[in-house]
Amino acid sequence: MKTIARILTAWSLTLLLFPVMAQTETINLWPEGKVPNFKSSSIQEKSETDAQGILRISGVTVPTITAYIAPKEKATGAAVMICPGGGYGILAASHEGSDFAKWFNNRGISAFVLKYRLPNEKAMEHQHEVPLMDAMQAMKLIRDNAGKWNIDKSKIGVMGFSAGGHLAATLSTHHNMGPKASPAAKPDFSILLYPVISFQPGISHGGSRDNLLGPEKSEELIKYYSNELQVSEQTPPAFLVHAMDDTGVPVENSIEYYLALKKKKIPAEMHLYPKGGHGYGMRTEGKGSLANWPAAMEGWLKAMGYMK
Repeated sequence: MKTIARILTAWSLTLLLFPVMAQTETINLWPEGKVPNFKSSSIQEKSETDAQGILRISGVTVPTITAYIAPKEKATGAAVMICPGGGYGILAASHEGSDFAKWFNNRGISAFVLKYRLPNEKAMEHQHEVPLMDAMQAMKLIRDNAGKWNIDKSKIGVMGFSAGGHLAATLSTHHNMGPKASPAAKPDFSILLYPVISFQPGISHGGSRDNLLGPEKSEELIKYYSNELQVSEQTPPAFLVHAMDDTGVPVENSIEYYLALKKKKIPAEMHLYPKGGHGYGMRTEGKGSLANWPAAMEGWLKAMGYMK
């Protein structure tokens, strides 16, 4: 009996020391054979981890969401769909994806990492339409399964980094545009980290713009996907983070989006830091006051009612 008691005690200590793992599930966004804009090609998906430990996924032609469901005893009912960055050429799927999903789970918020298709004229028609289609479909899928995942349908937001921030802002401003438009595709809030917002000359990230628009690039599409020009009364509230020394995506992207939201009287909170560069995620060591940005986001999430 003493042996059994010791085993039970050890097991109880293990449960205390190691938090319960979040439930995960990966789901295809579209039924097989019904992926919109699909073209048959030889492009293959590839995953590799670079010297900095960043998981880079390329050649994505089959989009998915991976669900990280908050434990029931912690769940607040809120959820966020995460769009990793990568210039619409790759997906930085760990430090701008799964790492944040776990961070949210620890705070009672369920998370869904979106593996959206990367624009490529060889694999899809009208490649500029494809990432937004995937984001809309993913948001609708999350809402359709809200009951299953213990989520409040009115507390589902989107988060994006760099080009993933462009996709998150595009979903926020274009959810009611195009053939896949639906009220269910609208996010209730957005969190934008060093986002590409504009395709306008002078402040755009040219690589993201050219990768998304491809051979159909035109003045009309540049304006259409410059999200500071597309903000309306239907655009959700936003939390923005950007470093002033970002040489990849100029800080003016966040500033212009913030001003567009302010003009429409949409609640927004923006944190600008003098030092930080680009693509840091939560890797803020040696970047001065930038280390405070996650705490600022926690405060915003609590104020908005998404976190206890």
